[in-house]
Amino acid sequence: MGGGGPKKGRAAGPYVVGSATSGVLEILIFHPVDTVAKRLMSNTEAIFQSGSKDNMSRLNKVLFKDAVNRGFFGKWLSLFPGVSFGAVYKVLQRTYKFGSQPILRDYMSRNYSQYFKNKDMTNALAGAAVGIGEVVLLPLDVLKIKSQTNPEVLKGRGVVDLVVKENFKLYRGIGWTMARNCPGSFALFGCNSLVYTRIFGVSGPREAKGYQIFFGSMAGGTASILVSSPLDVIKTRIQNKPFDDARGGVRIITDLMKNEGPHALFKGLTPKLSLIGPKLVFSFTVAQWLIKELQNVWVARGWEAPPSQ
Repeated sequence: MGGGGPKKGRAAGPYVVGSATSGVLEILIFHPVDTVAKRLMSNTEAIFQSGSKDNMSRLNKVLFKDAVNRGFFGKWLSLFPGVSFGAVYKVLQRTYKFGSQPILRDYMSRNYSQYFKNKDMTNALAGAAVGIGEVVLLPLDVLKIKSQTNPEVLKGRGVVDLVVKENFKLYRGIGWTMARNCPGSFALFGCNSLVYTRIFGVSGPREAKGYQIFFGSMAGGTASILVSSPLDVIKTRIQNKPFDDARGGVRIITDLMKNEGPHALFKGLTPKLSLIGPKLVFSFTVAQWLIKELQNVWVARGWEAPPSQ
């Protein structure tokens, strides 16, 4: 990755820099959108009621909480709670996810070629494995979600205090998070790869043009959201409840089905597709495009061997 002669394999530098940059840009642009989706998913009461004149009032209360009576900029700023947790989490998450998946995929293909002959399936399985491993960052995700949806439980408490006193409670919902991440990442990288190989006839983003990278990212991002949405609702509700609330995922599902009905499993799907979808597509597109461009720079400077023909 540093100076010297060409490396035998692919250098990790482009993956790390490209993925980290996409995470930084994503948090700067899309954190308010993420807050809106998380608050809608966490809301347990009906917002839009037939014949009611208070629908917009209820929606504003859910979205802006204590800032509901503030002006435009006050409401806008209220959508940035947890931005410090969110920034650290998102940059680490995107760096890990978008950076390590291609490396793991190449490792699987290189060392277990007899099992991983289908490029699309290899991409999907590497993505699923990376998605499961993503739970190491769960505490940062929990603190971000609590800041966005239930900030009262964090008032007057610093990061060190939270880690020392809550410790393993910050990993609450780890099983449901893995269950959400595995199929979601499988769909993200699998559908992305399918678009490249089956529609555009290229092996991946390194051979793709800018618009092909965009459409591949859009297909993967949409598929990921659709597949993971029900489990994402459960994961979010586990993570946003108070630290002393010991209810597990099964109890939360039972309460949800009883009080809200099965359709509640898809709460927030519309804003996720219309708002979170573009966020994922943006970061995935930026990461893949930057990685591709940086790889060309690495090759030109002799830091990485040219791709095999």
